[in-house]
Amino acid sequence: QVQLVESGGGLVQPGGSLRLSCAASGSFFSLDGMGWYRQAPGKQRDLVAVITRGGTTNYADSVKGRFTISRDNAKNTVYLQMNSLKPEDTAVYYCHVERVFTITRRWESDYWGQGTQVTVSS
Repeated sequence: QVQLVESGGGLVQPGGSLRLSCAASGSFFSLDGMGWYRQAPGKQRDLVAVITRGGTTNYADSVKGRFTISRDNAKNTVYLQMNSLKPEDTAVYYCHVERVFTITRRWESDYWGQGTQVTVSS
């Protein structure tokens, strides 16, 4: 019922910037918390940043001061502005929606995007 499509990944040099976008579409009235996770090869998927519908944010310590999460509720889109990128930021980044209020008037949980690769390398 909900599809998440990420864009904006790619190859960037250390110190560079990228902006990820994740647009949600489907049969729903509203989206609850949204966020970004990442998974490096051979490692578990970890939280990067989350944002509530009202705009409250939370970040992993490793990205505080460098990454900024935001959302446009009218467009059902969440963004991740990534600055001062480091090689250790290299990973597949996944968009996540915590809860969706569907047109059947039920809350459904845990939607994931397909992932977008971010590679930081010189």
